[in-house]
Amino acid sequence: MAADSKTETADLLIEIGTEELPPKALRKLELAFAAGITSGIETARISIGEHRSFATPRRMAVLIHDVGLQQPVEIIEKRGPPLKVAYDTDGNPTRAARAFAEKCGTTVDKLQNLETSKGAWLTFSGESSGAATADLLPAIVNQALAALPIPRRMRWGNGDAEFVRPVHWVLMLLGNAVVPGEILGKPAGNITRGHRFHAPEPIPVAAPADYESLLTNSSKVIPCFENRRQRVQELAEAAGTKAGGTAVYDGDLLDEVTALVEWPVAVLGQFDADFLQLPEEVLIATLQEHQRYFPVRGPGNELLPCFITMSNLDSLQPEQVKNGNERVVRPRLADAAFFWKQDCAKPLSSRTEKLKQVVYQQGLGSLYDKSERIAKLCEKLAEAVGADVAASVRAATLCKADLLTEMVGEFPELQGRMGAYYASNDGEPDPVSTAIQEQYLPRHAGDALPGSPEGRCIALADRLDSLAGIFTLGKRPSGNKDPFGLRRAALGVLRILIEKDIDLDLPAILGEAITLQPEREAFMGGLLNPRLGEDLYGFLLDRLRAYYLDGLAPGLPGGEISAEMFESVRARSPSSPLDFQHRISAVHRFMKLPEAESLAAANKRIANILKNADPGAQSDVDPTLFEADQERRLYEVVEKLRTGHSAGLAARDYTKVLCHLSALRAPVDDFFDSVMVMADDAQLRANRLALLSQLRRLFLDVADLSLIPARQSTS
Repeated sequence: MAADSKTETADLLIEIGTEELPPKALRKLELAFAAGITSGIETARISIGEHRSFATPRRMAVLIHDVGLQQPVEIIEKRGPPLKVAYDTDGNPTRAARAFAEKCGTTVDKLQNLETSKGAWLTFSGESSGAATADLLPAIVNQALAALPIPRRMRWGNGDAEFVRPVHWVLMLLGNAVVPGEILGKPAGNITRGHRFHAPEPIPVAAPADYESLLTNSSKVIPCFENRRQRVQELAEAAGTKAGGTAVYDGDLLDEVTALVEWPVAVLGQFDADFLQLPEEVLIATLQEHQRYFPVRGPGNELLPCFITMSNLDSLQPEQVKNGNERVVRPRLADAAFFWKQDCAKPLSSRTEKLKQVVYQQGLGSLYDKSERIAKLCEKLAEAVGADVAASVRAATLCKADLLTEMVGEFPELQGRMGAYYASNDGEPDPVSTAIQEQYLPRHAGDALPGSPEGRCIALADRLDSLAGIFTLGKRPSGNKDPFGLRRAALGVLRILIEKDIDLDLPAILGEAITLQPEREAFMGGLLNPRLGEDLYGFLLDRLRAYYLDGLAPGLPGGEISAEMFESVRARSPSSPLDFQHRISAVHRFMKLPEAESLAAANKRIANILKNADPGAQSDVDPTLFEADQERRLYEVVEKLRTGHSAGLAARDYTKVLCHLSALRAPVDDFFDSVMVMADDAQLRANRLALLSQLRRLFLDVADLSLIPARQSTS
């Protein structure tokens, strides 16, 4: 829509043209830039419609429809000094009145009086016409750019502008008019640029709505990241089919390749089939991580001796492009084959001694020391995990040795996996090599867990040692800083224990891990903090809280577990995360029952009554002292539930326990409706308190339901 005096809104287009932006950060920068622009405009009280963002290696842009051309009229009302202060005894304006009028941009005679029951004041009423959007936009754009998540900014030329890459042009159109202003040292205009080689000449943009089609149809640029990503995926899949297989890719690879090209063109290349003798992880890492190529799998899921790359231009000599990529990948694969041959020439166990020369962490010894501690923890963990002790200890001894191999030195992401290959090559038993491979699982939230008992054993031991060691040094995470990845390690421990049904006394094994840490500088003068184990366990419980509240726990999706539900179980201090899972699942199911709301409220009432009662009151109930049928009925139901209650607790069938306790709803409600607990007679009062105490203990055997607000018990 044209931006003239008769229109109230117009489309807005902002584009920042740069040198090639970092591919792994491009999508994040695009979305942050669009969010910053739209937020800035809305903060300025300017109306906007729908928006779209764009990003290629050489640009970030945002198109916003129906942007208001001016801030709306704003009614201004200000209260000034009291009338008795505003005028002197002769009725002349005082200095206070004149200062208030000047502040409001008017004169005293144009101010009004406001009289209320609380007094009278001098006031000002007016309106502000608001600023033009075009006048506000340069500051909004500069502010959005300054707020982008860029760890390190750079300067270029002789100017003072700083950005992630040098800026070459700025386009800023409101309707069909250029918004005057300077962005990162460049004057805004209506010029964009197409593909660096196919359309290098400046391209004027007449209106924001023309932007995408102008670049796509005549300039060999697909500006929309999502559209270009879809195109890359389609081209890769078609090339894979042409090669007689299927292209191998994940979301991260698609995003990175999309961020490297403006006009993707698939190129199918080949490499020597002899390289297929390498472990397939090595081939994939070489092609994907180093070259951003797509490997190809055949009909039997085997890797084929070919790859797919995305060229950033439509070459007149595609064979030359193909040959060039093949020349690049050949030495990469040759290096990998050399590393594989060198590493296999000597057994993995021969490298463990050299781990003594590699510092794990100052104060915590070498990688050799860490391996020894992991092995000792595996001895403690094996039975609970169901793992073979000898295999677990052997795997722990070898688990860090592959860090000294040539292959892992070149491909750090293959640590553990290469260790498994080398262990198998040395004739180590399968449980040992599998455990070495699985020690790093899960690597991130949602990642697979170790599949073998020995793998789970070593994965737990490794993380527990890291947690204990870094906490011993007093370097626990703070705020957003977690340089040692302890939050990830803690979540990994909890996921393995809960999702693999491992019943483990976590505080006890944490104590073992702490005891194994070096006894020197790490203990602050040789004295270990006596509360270190408690602090570390609290840290894991905090991660467990996030695990439930974020909906990561099995069978408990997001929004199902409240903070109060979590605290109700935490109050019982279960030492086993698996036991915690059983309890909180039971509370979750119980709170959906129709009886839950009443019983949750009763628990809170009972807790408050007992909190103010004599702590030395009797604990046994004397049925002969009952005066009301309601207290007798409640006692009978409680006694009837005891046998099944104990059996349910012993079997950890907490859901069954709480469901049985739901039978208490009616007698509990009747009891509170008819019985005065705090009777004047001391003997009656003590007996009724004892009955309530027994009732509360039945619920406390699972969780402290008094911590859950009644409103959360609705299904």
